[in-house]
Amino acid sequence: MRTIEWEDGVVTTIDQTKLPLETVFIKLKSCMEIAEALKTMKIRGAPLIGAAAAYALALTAYYSKAENKQQLLEELEYSATMLRKTRPTAVNLFWAVERILNKARKKEGEVKEIVQTIIEEAEKISDEDAEANRKMGFYGAQLLNNGDVILTHCNAGSLATVEYGTALGVIRAATAQGKKIKVVATETRPLLQGARLTAYELKRDGIPVRLITDSMVGYVMFNGLINKVIVGADRIVRDAVFNKIGTYTIAVLAKEHNIPFYVAAPTSTFDLVRSTEEVEIEQRKPEEVLYCGSKRTAPEDIEVLNPAFDATPLEYVTAIICEKGVFSPSEILTVYKDETKVR
Repeated sequence: MRTIEWEDGVVTTIDQTKLPLETVFIKLKSCMEIAEALKTMKIRGAPLIGAAAAYALALTAYYSKAENKQQLLEELEYSATMLRKTRPTAVNLFWAVERILNKARKKEGEVKEIVQTIIEEAEKISDEDAEANRKMGFYGAQLLNNGDVILTHCNAGSLATVEYGTALGVIRAATAQGKKIKVVATETRPLLQGARLTAYELKRDGIPVRLITDSMVGYVMFNGLINKVIVGADRIVRDAVFNKIGTYTIAVLAKEHNIPFYVAAPTSTFDLVRSTEEVEIEQRKPEEVLYCGSKRTAPEDIEVLNPAFDATPLEYVTAIICEKGVFSPSEILTVYKDETKVR
């Protein structure tokens, strides 16, 4: 089952804030509704964010009353600006938005023909992500051995993509090959994507999973309870991997304990003409740290720092897995040096 789908001007996806207690599907009919779902984390995960942004522009086009191409382009640009403000770190969003806009700009013909082209391009982005994830799983599974215990952080499964998953896709593919793989998942504070989503996906798929708090990573490595790390990514620049806050800490600990640290991400996540200082790290609401669910856990009048992501220098990354294969960081920089995303 796909995480997001288009049908006759309606985008259907899972409200990820309700999992694992409820499986609630939401139906979105405008760019504004998708933008709000992105901001509130009902839709999350870099590849899925890209697909959702493409569908958001498709909705703008589908419901447009534009009488000519110029009017349609103006509406699309307005929607694009709205989308770019939702999640500033995940580059897939910017990549998808610019891809749709470029398609619309270059298409000649009647408005209805341009609208159809936009919808088809959004569907193509979605299909390509599903295919890329399965290829990534195939290539990445070659790095895993029977009996491995893999640590993963946040959620890089089917819920973070159109279908199958990036880091969890690699684990799924290895399991499908008959390898006995176990997973240790961090809870991933403050929004608990590991506890709520990764544990949910792995349990659903029958893959053994053990849940730990984020602060237990050093303990499990020191005691030999895991032997590999696989995470996803929200943006890969020429000197670092941006992923959920806490990834950098895990990578440093992995290097200290001689544990391979793998990153699984499609090429739509690559942004190799930029470096760390050029990337805006999303700062999220203090309430996410001050509360656990609806219960406040901190005193009043406490200052909060809540970055959603951190940067892991490439020196800590053993290899990057994408739909083209498995590459060392230096190989990625050589093969994909011209990959860039418009911000």
